[in-house]
Amino acid sequence: MIKRICLLVALLGQCLVSKSEDFVITKFGAINDSTVLNTKAIQKVIDKASIHGGTIIIPKGVYLTGALFFKPKTHLRLLPGAVLKGSDDIKDYPLLPSRMEGRSQEYFAALINAYRVNGFTVSGPGEINGNGLRFWKAFWSHRDSLKTIGRETTNLEVHRPRLLFIWGSNDVIIKHVKLRDAGFWTTHLYQCERVLIDSCDIRSPFKPVPAPSTDGIDIDVCKKVTVSNCYISVNDDAICIKGGKGPDAHKLPENGIVEDILVEGCTFGSAHASVTLGSESIHARNITIRNCRVDNDCPLLKFKMRPDTYQIFENITVDHITGTCGTLINLNPWKQFFDLGKSREKPFGIVRNITMSNIKVSCQSLGDIVGNISDQVSDIIFKNISVTAKSPGLNNKYEKVTTDNVFVNGIAFVLKNKS
Repeated sequence: MIKRICLLVALLGQCLVSKSEDFVITKFGAINDSTVLNTKAIQKVIDKASIHGGTIIIPKGVYLTGALFFKPKTHLRLLPGAVLKGSDDIKDYPLLPSRMEGRSQEYFAALINAYRVNGFTVSGPGEINGNGLRFWKAFWSHRDSLKTIGRETTNLEVHRPRLLFIWGSNDVIIKHVKLRDAGFWTTHLYQCERVLIDSCDIRSPFKPVPAPSTDGIDIDVCKKVTVSNCYISVNDDAICIKGGKGPDAHKLPENGIVEDILVEGCTFGSAHASVTLGSESIHARNITIRNCRVDNDCPLLKFKMRPDTYQIFENITVDHITGTCGTLINLNPWKQFFDLGKSREKPFGIVRNITMSNIKVSCQSLGDIVGNISDQVSDIIFKNISVTAKSPGLNNKYEKVTTDNVFVNGIAFVLKNKS
């Protein structure tokens, strides 16, 4: 069903783009010079294209810009050799009503913004580059300065722009584009339905200056999202399922479920985790990760169990995975920025119907299934798995976790529950 929907979305997107007029930015005053700010010139092109519908074309060259706001009936295409380069001055990203870290709040615009732009498309093979080095250095400097006085920094204290923020938009396609060096999260989808991210190359560095909080793809209160044939290597979670946080998050209309997500044919390079549920998520279900390759030392599937948030994670399938990773699964308490406020709620998490099957990898260990004391974990199954592991165990404290045809270092694995 998900594949059929995405095929229809792709065909619709191609039809829309083919019938729209092309607007090459250099014909409207944009300059191929990485030191000249083109924000006003490119925004005028977007505004002009929106009148009758059109595609903003970025030709070969490097074009420096601040926040751009795409409008209904507009699209973005980056030709071979094109680089849309983000300004490294936060003044070029206006402060607006937005969505960050599971809460509706004012925050700085992204480099590419689309609000209620149904049918929006971003296509390559060119590059969108966040030019994030200055923001990363400021973050680490701020963090280190607070450490000297015994304080911990939050992710929002140093103002940094995301690369793409798409909000309330349906039938979106992001295809064959390079997404690089975001100042903050790379691709943030919020309240969207029917999104296809296909054949994209998404990266941010771990060295020489690590790129903090540069999640590859954040799926936040969205339905029917497909991520296919992408390469993702970022200094945070490669794909992260979000939706809200806090003891009352499940009651707030701006938060909600993430469901019907398909991740297939992707390769995961270095990251904090290949696919993560949390740290801002209240309900996620019907998630399939299949036919992927891992080339990293992090968890394949990670659950961040917040003791200050009601969470439900259910109907998740991980199937046909090869390569090298840290662990197959990591399900542990996540207490970063724990905050019950004045609430008397006692949140807990529910994790159920998780299947990991047909996996052949080298890893550190099978992993951890150890939630908070009140969490309810059931019906987790490992099936048809062969791993080469430095540590052969699975740290598990729940009864309803089972194994079927699981081999570790060539030896049949016998699960010892409630360790």
